[in-house]
Amino acid sequence: MSCIKSTWPPRLVTVPGLHGSEGAHWQTWLERQFARSLRVEQADWDAPELATWSQSVRDVIARERGPFVIAAHSFGCLATAHALQQAALANDVVGVLFVAPASPEKFAFAGAFDARRLGVPSILIASETDPWMPLAGAREMAARFGSAFVNLGDAGHINTAAGYGPWPRAKYFVDTLAHCAAPLRFREEAIESAIQVPGLSERLTPVRAA
Repeated sequence: MSCIKSTWPPRLVTVPGLHGSEGAHWQTWLERQFARSLRVEQADWDAPELATWSQSVRDVIARERGPFVIAAHSFGCLATAHALQQAALANDVVGVLFVAPASPEKFAFAGAFDARRLGVPSILIASETDPWMPLAGAREMAARFGSAFVNLGDAGHINTAAGYGPWPRAKYFVDTLAHCAAPLRFREEAIESAIQVPGLSERLTPVRAA
């Protein structure tokens, strides 16, 4: 009997926005809550460029072993969504947490962005007082992505300046995405195991009605 080495639970990948996320930022705190967490680094944190930043996301996913849950912030949300739309990452990325996405209109100089439905489950967290994205715009983006939408109310840009250092609710959202993906992942592993064990695959095959 061959055993399949499970790579569950998913690894956390954080994708910061403009200027990166400092030590007090909730993304930095979140990285400490998960083993083997990763951060997408940019060559120049002060020069947002959609194609380049999204390529950095794809490079991390391609280089490391998944699966992954991504937690993105601000312009990092645009880079993450663009990466998912430009490459087949659905088998590696099982969920995405978008927090305070920046308005594509404010970053039009960084490259054309088209909010389209994503191939992975996602949650979009927005604020009523975010200077980088009106609440209505965030709600529309969530609808285009197919994301669950959460309004935090008066939360600014949901960053350190707004008081979001340690943020247990962010961990809850990441755990939720991982738990939602787990049943499908375990079913795939069970089917793969059955293929390697003669006779077991028949017992896992659903019975079809005549």
